[in-house]
Parts: sequence; structure tokens; C-alpha cells
Amino acid sequence: MPEHSVPPRKQRQRAARRKMLRIRFAFVGGALLAGLVVSGLAIGSLWADHLFRWIVSVNPYLPLLTLPLGLMAITALLKLFPGTQGSGIPQAFAALRVPSEPFREMLLSMRIAIGKVLLVMAALACGASVGREGPSVHVGAAIMYSFRRFARVPDHRVGHGLILAGSAAGIAAAFNTPLAGVVFAIEEMSRAFDSKTAGNVLTAVVLAGLVAIVLQGEYVYFGEIAVNDELLDMVPAILICGGVGGLLGGGFAQVLLAGSGHLRSWYVRYPVWIAGGFGLLVAITGLLSGGQIYGTGYDEARALLTGEGETGALFALWKALATLFSYWSGIPGGIFAPSLAVGAGVGATLADGLSALGLFVGVGGGAVVLLGMAGYFTGVVQTPLTAVIIIMEMTQGQTMLLPLMVTALIASAVSRRVCPVPIYEALAQHFLHAWRERESKQAV
Repeated sequence: MPEHSVPPRKQRQRAARRKMLRIRFAFVGGALLAGLVVSGLAIGSLWADHLFRWIVSVNPYLPLLTLPLGLMAITALLKLFPGTQGSGIPQAFAALRVPSEPFREMLLSMRIAIGKVLLVMAALACGASVGREGPSVHVGAAIMYSFRRFARVPDHRVGHGLILAGSAAGIAAAFNTPLAGVVFAIEEMSRAFDSKTAGNVLTAVVLAGLVAIVLQGEYVYFGEIAVNDELLDMVPAILICGGVGGLLGGGFAQVLLAGSGHLRSWYVRYPVWIAGGFGLLVAITGLLSGGQIYGTGYDEARALLTGEGETGALFALWKALATLFSYWSGIPGGIFAPSLAVGAGVGATLADGLSALGLFVGVGGGAVVLLGMAGYFTGVVQTPLTAVIIIMEMTQGQTMLLPLMVTALIASAVSRRVCPVPIYEALAQHFLHAWRERESKQAV
């Protein structure tokens, strides 16, 4: 039947169905591609880390050369991929709060996704103390937002939903923790979910997670950690890990924000030299720590959780410093995995020190390390639900759910005293300020 002879009501129904199919294609296609690319980033990051470990095995002093030069080269390449700096979560956070499609495209695009993947792997190959999980959020959000062109729907809510779904898919594929992806999108990226958005996010998480399992296999990020301690015996550890973790994590976030603010004008004038200087500081920190602070910190955190290795009493301090220097260099890279490693170091230090004083009697070292991870990580990002779900899914630690939750809530309350504005929200203000300036100039 010719289109002009179809009753107007049926025409509207057909148009609505076509619109819905395009939107679903954008969510499904974007989620599959996001899962594929994020899995590629995970596999590539592993190879990059192996490459750096080989460099160190040849000569432990080579990072004094590779880190400054490597970070300078990465910074020079940022001209080809503007917008890829830092974690990437602040960019996704800002894009959710900006209604301007052109400005969103400056923060989230396929070019940025490609550049983020390549430069994060390059940073890990150089030995920078960065994570791939925050960048995975940026990559997932950028890929799925780019798929809005297929939807051909000039609806702000569709773009908003794609960014949320992409962020969740990035976390799910990066950590192999699907529930954490949904919780992260709700807790960190958005305060308001309607039923349609929640369904799209869940679909994206499932599809991205399936792609990750096919490519990487079904694995537990840190391995299964068995904890069978009594809850009442863990009360002192919960209180101390929550308080200390929140204090140290909030302090780290506040220092990172203050340093980033002071360095912002220097980035504009001397970006390459700034990167080289901080790269040298990371290398020096690596030498002082015995080579334990390079990369994501995955191996060191796992060793602390399982008790299969030694990292030294100052590991947490060295790793935190290396993470600060890496972030301040201005290169692409996140703080998720390094913060989990620092938290593990904090927990191990507390377990050793306070056990000697008789405060943690009857509590295993692995349990305290988990609580330290939850306390410190929550202190840094101030998202207690996300922190607990990530740690629980990464270790299959369902028996620790209640202790982890209480620890995280304590840490979040303490951290907000030290760092009133959550770290990603504070970092996003730079992009929101740039958008407001742009809007005011266009208004004039």
C-alpha cells in the first residue's frame, strides 16, 4: 500500500516502530562493539605490562629512560587524540550534564575511543602507574554515544541513555563484573533512572559482558578469596579500615585535585616537559620501592590478598605517590586499579601492625586486606555501593558483603570530611566550566 494512502495513525505507528528499532540497534550494536574494544584494551594492556616487565628484567634502571621519554611521546601524540587525557570518567560525567550535542562530541567520539585504547596501552608499556578501568568507561561511553547517529533520533534522552549504558558496559567488560557496571552507572554517573534507561543499561551490560567472556574467558579478577571469619571478631577491623581508608583515600583525592588545579596552566605551556618530569619521578619511585609500583598494581594486590608474596611496609605509600605522579603527567590512564592496590597495601599494613597489638585477633590477613581495599577505594571515589560490588565480584567474596558494606559506608562518611566534592565530580567541573564559557561567548 502506498505511503500516502496509509491512514495517519498507522503512519505514526510505523514511524514509532522504526524509531524504536533504530534506538535498540544503537544500544545493541554499541554494547557489542564496546565490549569488543574494552576486551581488546584489557588484553592489550596485559601484553603491554609484560613488555615493561621484560624491560625491567633486562635492566632495572631502564625505566629512568623509558618512563620520561615514553610519557613525553604519549603527550606529543595527544595532539592527534585531543580529549583522551586522564581517567575519562570526568568526561563521561560532564557529557551527561551538558545538553549540547556538539560539546558532547568533543568529549565522546570514536577518535577519542581509539586514541584512549592506544595511549593507555602505551602508558602501561612505559611503566606508568595507571589503570585501564576508568579509560574503559570513557571508551564504552564514547563508542555507544557515537552509535546515536544510527538511531537518528535528536532526543537528548537517547544520548543520555547511551552514555550511561556505555559507561556501565565499560566497567562490566573491564572488571568482568556485570552487577558493578549497573551499580556504577546508577551511583556515580546518574542520580535518576527511569525504567527504560535501566533496561537499556542492563542490556548493554549483559551484551558487553558476554563479549568479554568470549574473548577473555570467564575469570575472577583477583581469584577466589575464601574468608570464614566471624562477624563480631571483625568489628575492630571494620571500624579501623573504614576510618583509616576513608581518611587516606579522601586525602589522596584532595591532593590529586589540588595538584591538578595548580598544574593546569603549566599543562598549556609545557605539556611535554611536565610529562617527562613526572615520568622521571615515577621511575625514581619505582626504584625506591624495589620495582613494585609500576603498572596497574594487579599482581601486588593479588599477592597481598592471597598471602603469596611480600610487598613491604611502604608499598601503599610508594604506589600512591606513583599514581599521583602518573596522573599529574597528563597522560591517559585511570586510578581504579592503582587505588585498589594501594588499599590492599593499607589493609596489609594495618593487619601486620595491629595484629601485633592484639586488635585483630581471630581475623585472617586476607579479610583485613579486603576491608582495606574497600575502605581506601571508597575513600578515593566516594561510591560505597560500587566499591563493595566491584571487590565482592572480583574476589567471589559474597561472605564478606556485610563487613565490606559497613567499612565502605564508614570510609565514605570520613572521606567527605576530607574531600567534600567527590573526585570525578570535581574533575568534571573543568569540562563543565569550559562548556559554560563557550555558551557565554556564543550568546554574545
